[in-house]
Amino acid sequence: METNSRPAPEIAAQLVIEKRFPDCQAALLAGSVVRGEATSTSDLDIVIFEQKLTSSYRESFIDFGWYIECFVHNLSSYKKFFESDCKSAKPSMPKMVSEGIVLRGAPIIKTIKKEANDLLKKGPDKWSKETIDMKRYFLTDVLDDFKGCSKREEAIFLVNTLAELTIEFILRMNRQWIGSSKWTIRALKNFDEDLAKDFILALETFYQKNEKGKIIQFVEEAIAPYGGLLFAGFSMGK
Repeated sequence: METNSRPAPEIAAQLVIEKRFPDCQAALLAGSVVRGEATSTSDLDIVIFEQKLTSSYRESFIDFGWYIECFVHNLSSYKKFFESDCKSAKPSMPKMVSEGIVLRGAPIIKTIKKEANDLLKKGPDKWSKETIDMKRYFLTDVLDDFKGCSKREEAIFLVNTLAELTIEFILRMNRQWIGSSKWTIRALKNFDEDLAKDFILALETFYQKNEKGKIIQFVEEAIAPYGGLLFAGFSMGK
């Protein structure tokens, strides 16, 4: 994608609004360009609010030299996405609204931003004892497979699964939001940067030297305060 002559993010976003959503009541520019984390492949995330829209939708396109993703809502449909995102503990939509720069404003945007900020501040719902036991069991199961695995190619996939499950467990037990893909480790760093460094070191030790000890120790220490490994006695759906 040509980047030399494209307009700055806010200008490009304004041009998109004028061209494609001229009648919208409000619009926000969010994503990496707002957080100061943009790379050469970053796109523009634009949240649009159109009062007359019957149902929300998401649309991706290239315009003004930028890859652009638009998240288009009416003045109530966003609530369903707030709710579903918070239920999964991955508050993508609330985060975009909270951090977004207002490109076109309406009185309602202050209310929507407050809703997003309140949800983010509250954190995800606390796990039930049943959920905690289930997560401990799944972690134990994957960890046992990893310990006994003698095939390098299988161990790679097992350790990746362990990473996802362990970070999710740590964050949810501390009422923290989680993430997917690159946001998985970002979420852990936001919670405890030193802990994230330790985990990355453990992963690197396995990837580079095929040594499992640091990963095994990290996982066992992560779940120890909550009852530790769980296999015998676990039951689900009985």
